[in-house]
Amino acid sequence: MNDTIEETPDAPAENTRCGFVALIGTPNAGKSTLTNALVGTKVSIVSHKVQTTRALVRGIAIEGATQIVLVDTPGIFAPKRRLEKAMVRSAWSGVGDADAVVLLIDARAGLTEDVQAIIRGLADVKRPRAILLNKIDLVKRENLLELAAKVAELISFDRLFMVSALAGDGLKELRQWLAQLLPLGPWLYPEDQISDAPMRSLAAEITREKLFHRLHEELPYRSTVETDSWQERKDGSVRIEQTIFVERESQRKIVLGKSGETIKAISMAARKELTEIVEAPVHLFLFVKVRENWADDPARYREMGLEFPQE
Repeated sequence: MNDTIEETPDAPAENTRCGFVALIGTPNAGKSTLTNALVGTKVSIVSHKVQTTRALVRGIAIEGATQIVLVDTPGIFAPKRRLEKAMVRSAWSGVGDADAVVLLIDARAGLTEDVQAIIRGLADVKRPRAILLNKIDLVKRENLLELAAKVAELISFDRLFMVSALAGDGLKELRQWLAQLLPLGPWLYPEDQISDAPMRSLAAEITREKLFHRLHEELPYRSTVETDSWQERKDGSVRIEQTIFVERESQRKIVLGKSGETIKAISMAARKELTEIVEAPVHLFLFVKVRENWADDPARYREMGLEFPQE
């Protein structure tokens, strides 16, 4: 698979629709899981660790003659650190550029202060918007109806959906609704393209996901992964070199693990998934380096597709 994006869409020419749908919500509301479910394959990494998604991730779904460009945004909350401010700003920029907005609410958590703050922020957004109560398989029906009524008291919306993004329940109705409301126009991407992110970026995100899964709370989320090289070899395999950046030497030792066991496990998990995505053998080489205060380096923000906050 080439690390480039084709420029000429090959979608049907007549009566096609295409548009951008911003998926917003608090951390761990299920935006990345929903994006992957609607696209039909992984384009956004998933972790129980909050703030896994950092920049806007666009997944591309097809429903009939409509190309739905899903913008998976970072979770919105009250930011404190510079990186957090950049992520929240990125999320709201996704809303401003979209043709429609879907607010995901974790049905288990309900109307938290952060959810209510997002609802207030949506008050002036003049475009179609839907409320999506997610994880309904974990909540009693009477509680869902009560939550829906409370949401309706706070904000007007065009549709309310009750879904389980993980199980796939309720997603057909959501896709159909989005497909009919997006504007008429040509598709922006080839029919077989699932994301606008270069493969080297997706590869870095997959390794970062495996890093989170393996280490859980042992490593602060302020670690990052960059793909240094991507080579398609003559035998059809792909050689990938990546660097995991942490902020302290003690964190580097955690990532490496005793006798290198942890980094080997992370590499094996990432390589397995990358092999499935690129449909070719993958040779993955991981390096771990200390880069103190990387979260204050504007170059790292550009690498992640974020705007560097000056304050």
